[in-house]
Amino acid sequence: KRLIKHNGLLDRQPAYFAGKVSLTLGLLAMSLTLLLILDNPWLQLLNAAYLAFVYVQISLLAHDCGHKQFSFHASWKNDWATLIFGNLLLGVSRQWWIDKHNEHHGHPNQIDADPDVDIPLLAFEEEQALDKRGLARFVVKYQAGLIFPLSLLQALSMHFKSIRFLIEKKAKSTLAEALLLGAHFALYFGLLFSVLEPLLAMLFIGVHRGLFGMYMVSIFAPNHKAMPLLDKDSQLDFLHRQVLTSRNVIAHPITDFWYGGLNYQIEHHLFPSMPRNKLREVQAIVKDFCRDHAIAYHETSVLQSYREILQHLHEVGAPLRKAGKAR
Repeated sequence: KRLIKHNGLLDRQPAYFAGKVSLTLGLLAMSLTLLLILDNPWLQLLNAAYLAFVYVQISLLAHDCGHKQFSFHASWKNDWATLIFGNLLLGVSRQWWIDKHNEHHGHPNQIDADPDVDIPLLAFEEEQALDKRGLARFVVKYQAGLIFPLSLLQALSMHFKSIRFLIEKKAKSTLAEALLLGAHFALYFGLLFSVLEPLLAMLFIGVHRGLFGMYMVSIFAPNHKAMPLLDKDSQLDFLHRQVLTSRNVIAHPITDFWYGGLNYQIEHHLFPSMPRNKLREVQAIVKDFCRDHAIAYHETSVLQSYREILQHLHEVGAPLRKAGKAR
């Protein structure tokens, strides 16, 4: 950390993030313009797919802001930025996401501590699979083939959990969050149903929210899925905990943009407040450090990361498939 600080890699990047915000809002404005001017329903559904891409870019900005990567010196400015990106633009509670994500960063891939390994319709180790009942048990049997179809429901899940979180008054600013979340849905549904025919509006929502969720899962799943799981009583130190449970996807300008820097998952977990445009530079330092200290550093291609995930999910579901055949 001293070496990285000395090289200025933790310094704020106001110009970079100003450019990213401007670009992303410009992409959003383009989709809204197309929504108003296009008459062809098929082109509108393509616009819905494009808007799903834009929403993930907004989500990545919300993620950066949640980690305080922006250059705000006053905490209230960061709070309002996450409220705008999260509640107003995405329809997701900022406090729900921050609380969940902080738990994940503190206990990555740790059983009974990381909320990202406690997913009702998936299992990541045999004991989890055997504990499933009903629909969840059936899904886990075939989870390798169902994970991406299920990801179409990811956005709906985030909305539901956000609303429940606010109803239970767990947020620090429940009123502000609720008002902005309500404004999001009022504007979103109001605009779509005032511009499009009802059936087309519903199809637009299905395509937009479904592909938004699928894209989100496609860039989050490679980060930790099929990497080592830690027991709930694990005493592993911070460095080993963060590195051994994370997977990097090989760097490339396209990959860096597509993943929003999360393909440098190891570096991000070690330095979550580091601006994403510095992660590639710090990677060489972290790689050398891990090699010198004999710490396994896992980096692979996009396709290989999915192979590893799907193979692991298939193996975890095997005992349930065998049990079904035995009957």
